[in-house]
Amino acid sequence: MDITTSNIIITGASSGIGLATARAAIEKGAKVALVARREDRLNALVADLGPNALAVPCDVTDAAQIRTAIDKVIAAFGRIDVLINNAGRGFYASIEEIDIAAYRALLDLNTIAPLAMMQAVLPQMRRQGSGAIVNVSSGATFGVLPGAAAYTSSKSALNMLSDVARTELADIGIAVSTIYPFVTDTEFYEAVQKGEAAAEAELTNVGSAIHSPDRVADKILGLIESGARQDDLVPKAYGGSLED
Repeated sequence: MDITTSNIIITGASSGIGLATARAAIEKGAKVALVARREDRLNALVADLGPNALAVPCDVTDAAQIRTAIDKVIAAFGRIDVLINNAGRGFYASIEEIDIAAYRALLDLNTIAPLAMMQAVLPQMRRQGSGAIVNVSSGATFGVLPGAAAYTSSKSALNMLSDVARTELADIGIAVSTIYPFVTDTEFYEAVQKGEAAAEAELTNVGSAIHSPDRVADKILGLIESGARQDDLVPKAYGGSLED
């Protein structure tokens, strides 16, 4: 897909990978709807990003807010070419310590919300006969990490949703892709739902393997352009394809 003429929706767009991807896409000429809960933050970002950016305040775990957000984007842009499901949160706890209510909330954001967003944009993409969806997973799903069961299971479920959606939608011109970032220098580790100490330990352990959100953004745009099934930024030592 040609990014320069695309209308793109990005969830979790107020910081980190989402914001970096919005900037990169706008620089290429795309129109981008920035979806996140922090309305004041979104408005400030749109003022900085320029006329091709649209602020769309939305809690992606709320079905009514999703419907309103999609209507706003279609009214502003006329069509939706790309959805990037980036919103998510970390969670670190041993199996014995996983709070069930907190885990349900994590699944709601990391797994169910991306599905709800896909369902919300698919009618428009079907009418157009084309579209691209990129789901942001995690390189942590490449391994078995003590303390990460809640987080990696939520992302592993997203991986399967992505692959099945790719198979189901290919014949109507919609490409579904999955990106697997590694440890990224964002607010993610400061906003983990539980297990702040474990998150800090992970950052320390990977050291120089941490990469910037801009690097993830480049990979995401590459998937939109190629329509490939997946890409990753996981070093080979951790099960990925990255050479350095």
